Amino acid sequence: MAPPPDLPPFPQALSSRPPTAAAAETPIAPPVLRARGLSKVYGTGDAAVAALRDVDLDIVAGEFMVLLGPSGSGKSTLLNLLGGLDRPSSGELTFEDHRLSEAGDDALTRYRREHVGFVFQFYNLIPSLTVAENVALVTDIASHPMPVDEALALVALTPRRDHFPSQLSGGEQQRVAIARAIAKQPQLLLCDEPTGALDYATGKLVLDVIARINRELGTTAVVITHNAAIAGMADRVVRLADGRIASIERPARRLTPAELSW
Repeated sequence: MAPPPDLPPFPQALSSRPPTAAAAETPIAPPVLRARGLSKVYGTGDAAVAALRDVDLDIVAGEFMVLLGPSGSGKSTLLNLLGGLDRPSSGELTFEDHRLSEAGDDALTRYRREHVGFVFQFYNLIPSLTVAENVALVTDIASHPMPVDEALALVALTPRRDHFPSQLSGGEQQRVAIARAIAKQPQLLLCDEPTGALDYATGKLVLDVIARINRELGTTAVVITHNAAIAGMADRVVRLADGRIASIERPARRLTPAELSW
């Protein structure tokens, strides 16, 4: 399959590695992301630290996945690899038919720009810009962005469009960050502890926004957290421990954020 015009060619994925039982639990649908034997080691020699070990995982378009585990379990490392922020030490990672694990810097930059939206625990807003201007920073570089006001309406921030970050609550700032992430209409929304800096009620509001984006836009959402209660809203829950996938679970029913408690 020829690569889409907005993405430079990657080496074709030719892995013959059979999927593990964990990867095989994926629903029967073409995966948008596929990892096989994915590992990440930081440092060398006696100082080497294996942050991720031989991970096999398929992520299907449109699903809501939660990566769950304690600090140091490898979940942030895995998210960084999925988002093209880092490269694996070994193994194969493909996006659709393109091998990210061997992509160059320019190709990974285009992958992040055109296909991935990031939401982090800390909002990374520019304090001298208004809400609308912070979101517009992304729409200015995206190929097919949604209008800024449409993105703000999705996160219920239209009345705050001309406010500055210092005039917003923590939850509102996180919703601006989500609007900025989705404004370029990415296929993937990767969220790293999006409620970690928020109180209980505000955290549930932010989760509701992420769930709505997944449900209404069909955006594939991957949320990492150490909060086991959030797993209830996922299609699949991937538990990590010591850099490995410990289990993959499918809740009997997806809970709404309003039904969660912790």
